[in-house]
Amino acid sequence: MSDDPLAQTPHSGEPDGTYVSNYFETRLAHNANRTKIWQHLCNYLQRWISTDAEVLELGAGWCDFSNNVKAKRVVAMDLDSTVDRAAAAHVEPVVGDCTDLGKFEDGTFDVVFASNLLEHLDRDSSNRLLAEARRVLRPGGRLILMQPNFRLNPGRYFDDFTHVAIFTDQSLQDYLVAEGWKIDAVKAKFMPLTLKSKGGNLTFLVPWYLRSPIKPLAGQMLVVASR
Repeated sequence: MSDDPLAQTPHSGEPDGTYVSNYFETRLAHNANRTKIWQHLCNYLQRWISTDAEVLELGAGWCDFSNNVKAKRVVAMDLDSTVDRAAAAHVEPVVGDCTDLGKFEDGTFDVVFASNLLEHLDRDSSNRLLAEARRVLRPGGRLILMQPNFRLNPGRYFDDFTHVAIFTDQSLQDYLVAEGWKIDAVKAKFMPLTLKSKGGNLTFLVPWYLRSPIKPLAGQMLVVASR
């Protein structure tokens, strides 16, 4: 969900690279803890991402993943032009609709990553996104999705007024398989739904949380699939 410092930008804006009015102010404000959190998350996610991989992040927003993942090439794509100013020097920012990856040739990337994105898309849009992700991935390429898990915290799922789709750890797996993906890994309880609290300052605890079998306040899931 986009009230948390893990959240990326929903594709619910206008075609000129702008968002629903005041979305950044209400749901996606900058958070000083974001970089430290994502450094820890990317260290964890590197087990599925080779350092010589070519990586595409969809719905990149503040480029938290793109700026911190270790890879040969990193492209950060978002509908909002925030990516132009948020991308680190080594990251290629692209402003555009993530359901249309026509800018990229078939088999361009080894990994496609998205955080808190599919829940903002209607089914036709998410179908297009998954089809395009398959197209731009090389054979055996990976799709890595972080998503709020409705099963874990249904009461807060629609606190974000741009959420239109519901996913659980089971339904997301089934959806991906139906669209032709192979499931490689599922973490039904991956991260808290939100770290936008006093506890959000305790970023040094993130590695412990990722290793721990006990997940207090878990609301985010992780699904890794391959084409």
